[in-house]
Amino acid sequence: MGVDYYNILKVDKNATDDDLKKSYRKLAMKWHPDKNPNNKKEAEAKFKQISEAYEVLSDPQKRMIYDQHGEEGLKDMPPPGNGPSSGFNPRNAEDIFAEFFGSSPFGFGSGSSGPGKSMRYQSEGPGIYGGFGGGDNIFRTYNEGKQMPKKPPAVESKLPCSLDELYSGSTRKMKISRTIDANGRPVTETEILSIDVKPGWKKGTRITFPDKGNQKPNQLPADLVFVIDEKPHDLYTRDGNDLIVSQRVSLAEAIGGTTVNLTTLDGRSLSIPVTDIVSPGYELLVPKEGMPIAKEPGNRGDLKIRFEVKFPTRLTSEQQAGLKRALGG
Repeated sequence: MGVDYYNILKVDKNATDDDLKKSYRKLAMKWHPDKNPNNKKEAEAKFKQISEAYEVLSDPQKRMIYDQHGEEGLKDMPPPGNGPSSGFNPRNAEDIFAEFFGSSPFGFGSGSSGPGKSMRYQSEGPGIYGGFGGGDNIFRTYNEGKQMPKKPPAVESKLPCSLDELYSGSTRKMKISRTIDANGRPVTETEILSIDVKPGWKKGTRITFPDKGNQKPNQLPADLVFVIDEKPHDLYTRDGNDLIVSQRVSLAEAIGGTTVNLTTLDGRSLSIPVTDIVSPGYELLVPKEGMPIAKEPGNRGDLKIRFEVKFPTRLTSEQQAGLKRALGG
């Protein structure tokens, strides 16, 4: 599985949200780089690893993908903007820590050391680092007498996609309008974001654009998240990586054979002979004609044709006699 996030957080695979939070608090406090001045490089790496493990396991979608496909599966998730494919960058560690403890004393890559940027620890319980269980603000920054600005929750929007787009992939241009804080004054700006919808993406896939949401005074800008939604199709229904189509045939076709003609989602013509006797509920499977599988380029699910037999409402005596002779009844 590669990186074992459960082991990093010292929890088992059935850990609840509370278990994850409790373990994260303890480990993040232990390995925070500012608490390990003599071992800062190792502490920084451990701190980021702990934060990454918490970010993955506390997100139901990421946890499900990780449980099924391991770390490799997460790399196939849509990247945030043009960031790394894993969707995790060091700033997330800062943000996660700030969510638990009010403000973070450690700025990755921001040149946070030096005069005027020193930190000191405040304890409200026994020992120097006690009392963090209730979400108290243990770390306080004295840089210009202000707390570090907080990161608001991400702004989510649905991105409806047709089944054709999710089959073949597409590029969507989204014009956004957002309010930013310009020295205490709200300013509206517009921007066009480009989203590459990959073949095989499923409903619920999330695409994150860091810092592209609104920004309120004394806060960091919110992230903007688009969530893939699936529009219904006239002919096909999606079931995971498979496609399902309903086909109505006459009793004569059900017994004597028929051919099903379909147009695929990418415009190809399929002609599928049906040689079995079609009984009510019969399903014919056509391999590799389903949806593309996002994590397995070049591979597809299956197409399932579900038949409904249309019985005649009445038969003439000649037809009844003919059927009996033909069927030996």
